[in-house]
Amino acid sequence: MRRICAMSILPVLRTSALVGGARGKGFTLIELLVVIAIIAILSAILLPALSRAKARAQAILCLNNTRQLTLGWQLYADDFESRLPYNLGMAGSSFRTPLNWVNNVMTWDLSSDNTNTATLTEASLGPFVSQATAIYRCPSDHIVSGAQSAAGWDGRIRSYSMNAMVGDAGDFSKNGFNTNNPDYTQFFKITQIPQPTEIFVFLDEHPDSINDGYFLERDYYPEWHDLPASYHNGSAAFSFADGHGSLHRWTQSATDRPPLPDAANLPIPVPANGNGDLEWVLDHMSVDHN
Repeated sequence: MRRICAMSILPVLRTSALVGGARGKGFTLIELLVVIAIIAILSAILLPALSRAKARAQAILCLNNTRQLTLGWQLYADDFESRLPYNLGMAGSSFRTPLNWVNNVMTWDLSSDNTNTATLTEASLGPFVSQATAIYRCPSDHIVSGAQSAAGWDGRIRSYSMNAMVGDAGDFSKNGFNTNNPDYTQFFKITQIPQPTEIFVFLDEHPDSINDGYFLERDYYPEWHDLPASYHNGSAAFSFADGHGSLHRWTQSATDRPPLPDAANLPIPVPANGNGDLEWVLDHMSVDHN
């Protein structure tokens, strides 16, 4: 009888020990909740920092793009006896030519100008930037219209424009000055630029303003005719005639418009007591020719 009882009890003891051991190796509900809470706290701390790091990286890439375009612009001048690439205003016209530095007009419809990379590679600057198309687009620019999104687009091919006072502007500058800015010097040759560190060549432009790549402000109108972008924490990327690039942060709310279709509402009147952003751009477009 004693042997039978001992043998009967042994399996029960072994089963209890196994169950107790399994429980000892698991997590309790409270422990799981604590781990989840810690993960949530770490995410709240780290995600904004990661987001800022990503934005900063995109700004650096954008600056590098404008510098690469400026290097191509300088190489073009080297090959053409200091003459600069054509910089033609084409908005509102069917006029197109590969003689221009780019050969497209950006829109919010499904025009092929928005996606056809040949309008970049076959234009005059294309060979001088090794036909690279990625450098024409800011990594922060994924702005499309509803129709473009429905067509499966994730962005348009160009985010940058050229200073209207730099290069041959065709009919606008056929008399040696730009009729859009008659008091400013039109730079036809790179050697004509008196302060290369102060005159910008390329910038990222607001997606609702960018159209033909001919960035124009008029010194006699207190308004934004075209509008710079503000993708990078309220800043735009600029590259200058000497080859350096920098971010310039806007100080007036009228300048920092949302990067959305039909958000610019141009032209934007600029009050005399809030014209610091416009004045900075005008001061870095050209110099008075008188």
